[in-house]
Amino acid sequence: MKYRNFIVFLLAKIVRKILLLSDTHSYIDERILEYASQADEVWHAGDIGDIRVSEAIKSTAPVFRAVYGNIDGTEIRKEYPLHQRFFCEEVDVWITHIGGYPGKYAPAVKEEIKKNTPKLFICGHSHILKVMNDKKLHLLHMNPGAVGMYGFHKVRTLLRFEINRESIQNLEVIEFQR
Repeated sequence: MKYRNFIVFLLAKIVRKILLLSDTHSYIDERILEYASQADEVWHAGDIGDIRVSEAIKSTAPVFRAVYGNIDGTEIRKEYPLHQRFFCEEVDVWITHIGGYPGKYAPAVKEEIKKNTPKLFICGHSHILKVMNDKKLHLLHMNPGAVGMYGFHKVRTLLRFEINRESIQNLEVIEFQR
């Protein structure tokens, strides 16, 4: 009986620390890598730019997942898929680069997201930080904005959060000036 309680206790305490970024456009710095080293998993929602960016992150993070974006060349497209669909703990996650947002999903994902809805839908591309619930499909949408130097954004952003079993919690926006 005491071992069963201990196992239940351990399972209840599994929390995955996630760092979510997008649109690095070949840019990486020590501050980004410092945050990556504090995460259990780093997820990149496309437009990596240069394979050295993903290699640098992989050297600091225990788990690195990424998708390619519209600016990514052959080397990155060979390494990473257009879509990543997986479970993190009990959360069904879908990452793609061009996905739109609730009410305005991209044509390439619109039908699939309705038929096979994830709990967490992540995309990049817009360079606009956005976190919102899709009340119609009962999912959480995240776009971490852009952490690279290229683009119109004035502030570089990433998201950090935790997944505890089926719960997405402790969401934090990290900002860097350009």
